[in-house]
Amino acid sequence: MDQLNRRKMLLMSGGMLGALGALGTPAQAAATDPKWVWDPEADPLLARIFERGQVPEVNRLLRTWTRNDQPLPDGLPADLREFIEEARRLPSWADQATLDRAADFTQRKGTYLVLLYGMGGGILSTAIPNEARAVYYSQGGADLKDRAAKTGKLGYDLHELNAFRPDGHILVTAVKTRLVHAAVRHLLPQSPHWGGEIPISQNDMLVTWHTLPTYVMRKLTEWRVPVTSAEGDAYLHAWRVTAHMLGIRDEFIPATWAAANAQSRQVLDPAMGPTREGVDLADKILAISARGITPDGSTRPLLNALARYLVGDRVADWSAVRREPFWSPLISTGFPAWVALREHLMPLPLVPEIAWTLDEVVRQYILFYLSGGEQISIEIPEGNRPS
Repeated sequence: MDQLNRRKMLLMSGGMLGALGALGTPAQAAATDPKWVWDPEADPLLARIFERGQVPEVNRLLRTWTRNDQPLPDGLPADLREFIEEARRLPSWADQATLDRAADFTQRKGTYLVLLYGMGGGILSTAIPNEARAVYYSQGGADLKDRAAKTGKLGYDLHELNAFRPDGHILVTAVKTRLVHAAVRHLLPQSPHWGGEIPISQNDMLVTWHTLPTYVMRKLTEWRVPVTSAEGDAYLHAWRVTAHMLGIRDEFIPATWAAANAQSRQVLDPAMGPTREGVDLADKILAISARGITPDGSTRPLLNALARYLVGDRVADWSAVRREPFWSPLISTGFPAWVALREHLMPLPLVPEIAWTLDEVVRQYILFYLSGGEQISIEIPEGNRPS
């Protein structure tokens, strides 16, 4: 059986498993292995769009679709329009009041989130072989700065204070990201450099998900950043809704932090390790970040030390992040002191608002730098990484 026929068979089995999970009992759903479930709604749709040669036109039309409440542009294929209209709906269990509490949490903890998503989660992703190879050999691997801008947009849109409200952007960004994932699943098995199973399974998406909210909450706890139960639950709820919008099936999304930590140990920990592709990606992430701070990249040693502090020596060694004897001791002692000072000041009048404004300036600068000042448009890739 050739690879493309095998791919079709696996997609069919993924659709069958997904249907069983959605229609069966909770016990049957829990027994479904997310390693063999992909996206039975989006995957065949993207295959048809590729077969009809409609990707360039779809990308052109969707560039103008940016807000949660915005009608879809005219001219989209009927099957794509039908899919998006369904995919853009919040799940029935989403609670707007809880999402608003998550926005308040974001306002107070935004500095940590920017740092942990961008640097921490970015380096963690390079030490996940499946993800590192999928990024490296897909179209985004050829222009990592552009890919980082589009990945960053998801996190930034999620943490807008109006993220899930009509004038927010996260629902659009999540649906577009879901389409990109389906396109990568269609394209990568055709690459002579891939040679693996279909990428971005439900398990792969869960692995990545745990490098974001689960990792963030673990680091906040480690740094002794005060987080109330209500704040923590709201933050988790926002990320659970986002997981649903990205196409992760509800039965796989952990409902509590205890479940999230247990699932992280089950799926993320054994999925990590070194690859040549991951080392290359980590080097590029740090080089791009350093040039964003100083054009000559002279801040690279500082960022190497910061990356090691955020992800730990084992992950940093897997990704070949250089050890920095001068900067590392300074960061390991200075960073906790900075966190303690920041948390001491946060209860004072206007401090949360000022902190949020400064964080927003940093976010916008990062996006401006990564995008070259152009509007960031998440688009369906038309091919794999050029050889």
